[in-house]
Amino acid sequence: MKLYERIRHALFLSRPNRFIAMCRGLEGEPLCCHVKNTGRLGELLVSGAEVVLAEQDAPGRKTVFDLVAVYKDGRLFNIDSQAPNKIVGRALARGWLGFVPQRLLPEYRQGDSRFDFAFVQGERLGYVEVKGVTLEREGLALFPDAPTQRGIKHLEGLARLAQTGAQAHAVFVLQFSGATAFSPNQETHPAFAEALRAARASGVVLHAVPCRVSPDGMELAPLELPILL
Repeated sequence: MKLYERIRHALFLSRPNRFIAMCRGLEGEPLCCHVKNTGRLGELLVSGAEVVLAEQDAPGRKTVFDLVAVYKDGRLFNIDSQAPNKIVGRALARGWLGFVPQRLLPEYRQGDSRFDFAFVQGERLGYVEVKGVTLEREGLALFPDAPTQRGIKHLEGLARLAQTGAQAHAVFVLQFSGATAFSPNQETHPAFAEALRAARASGVVLHAVPCRVSPDGMELAPLELPILL
């Protein structure tokens, strides 16, 4: 799926705060960029890393470029936190779960939670929560890269819905290829790992899907990865 129209390559220099990155164009020009991910990204955004910038022309913006992808060890990692929802939404509409929903409802509020998608299938609603994964260590994809109480809340909400008989799915989109398995990041947030195990025990269907990443976009790969809990 093509996500960006105008891209250029640059070198990452520093990240003064979680929203801004300082980069250098390949001709030496300084570039101030918006980082489309508020996660830590410490393994990716290292000084001198080659990055992909997407040019934007929205009025009122303080920066011309979004930093959307990073090369690590010869592989491209998309770091755009909005990209997973875009590609999963399109996949759901095309029958990714084995059927084409009668209706697909983004940003659906249920109780005290808002899920990325709800879908109408027959007389029932189903629910999908999407999480983008950018952290990899020794071939293992890990989520989260920082503690996330919001992530736990989503899992607990999905678990309650699954216990009522609703379809409930948690989709972990690996914004890179080459991993052999997915696991919750027990070291960084053990409570999230426990919530993920409890969600699966309650009937939530878990998916870990790698992506084929290009400088201007990203596609879900056809095969899901094993999930190690």
